[in-house]
Amino acid sequence: MSLNNCDEISHRLLTSLHPEVCELHDDSAAHHGHAGAASGGGHYTVKIVCKQFEGLNRISRHRLVYDAVGDMMHKEIHALSIFALTPTEIQT
Repeated sequence: MSLNNCDEISHRLLTSLHPEVCELHDDSAAHHGHAGAASGGGHYTVKIVCKQFEGLNRISRHRLVYDAVGDMMHKEIHALSIFALTPTEIQT
């Protein structure tokens, strides 16, 4: 059984980062007709809360997320908006 893109993205994030929160939204419908959408790549937004982000700057956090979805970028994923937070940051 193959997974759809949202399921595959979520699976990869959960498996590699073990987040406390992982909310993924497919925003592709809002980008219908966009050049990137024409190639089949979707537009997604992810809110991810993870202990691994502690002490890391924004760029380093995003790299961890991109590493998790790696080969999906620029194929199944055209655009990925990332909100990467630590557990401490969501409590304040």
